[in-house]
Amino acid sequence: MYIFVAFFLNKIKNKLMAKSKKYYVVWEGHETGVFSSWAECQRQIKNFPGAKYKSFKTKEAADHAFYGNYEEYVNTSAKKKAPIKKSDLNSFPIVWKSIAVDAACSGNPGKMEYRGVDTATGDEIFRQGPFPYGTNNVGEFLALVHGLAHLKRLGSDLPIYSDSRIAIGWVQKKVFRSKLERNARNKHMFTLVDRALKWLKTNDYSTKIMKWETKEWGEIPADFGRK
Repeated sequence: MYIFVAFFLNKIKNKLMAKSKKYYVVWEGHETGVFSSWAECQRQIKNFPGAKYKSFKTKEAADHAFYGNYEEYVNTSAKKKAPIKKSDLNSFPIVWKSIAVDAACSGNPGKMEYRGVDTATGDEIFRQGPFPYGTNNVGEFLALVHGLAHLKRLGSDLPIYSDSRIAIGWVQKKVFRSKLERNARNKHMFTLVDRALKWLKTNDYSTKIMKWETKEWGEIPADFGRK
């Protein structure tokens, strides 16, 4: 009888734990992605101004949400903003004579790639990847430094847009703070990270780095369109 009761209680406990299990999406934080515990999520959002995160009941729902927009999930009644029309270009305080950079990552970590485009036309200027076992933050950082080096090499005074506050912060402070582990799979990617850090510490640049306001303007022109 005791064994039967213990088995029954343990079964109930497991069901309750399964029901209470949550997954956490962090769209903006020290690291972004899907995390399986509140403790992991807290580490990404603590002391991060304007952190964007939300819990989901299933891993599938969290994975799907991560590739969407934060606003879609915290305010489901809000209407999506329509993409910018060419006829509306003068209605936004956007510097169209510029370049824009962005990264995309399938998984966290996962296959990562980044690119830079002409902000006004969307014409691709450079593209790197995909790199295995990377993160979106790493890609955003590499894209921004690549863009800075490209503009300096051309002697161009064009500004550069990024939609990543994390990448902008790392570049401005000349640091790299990802907790992603180095391994054989991402060796080449980290070689680029080391080169990027060296470039930042040994080069001066006058390029103005600007934050692309996705909430107001829609996706950055360099976006890979996979959300």
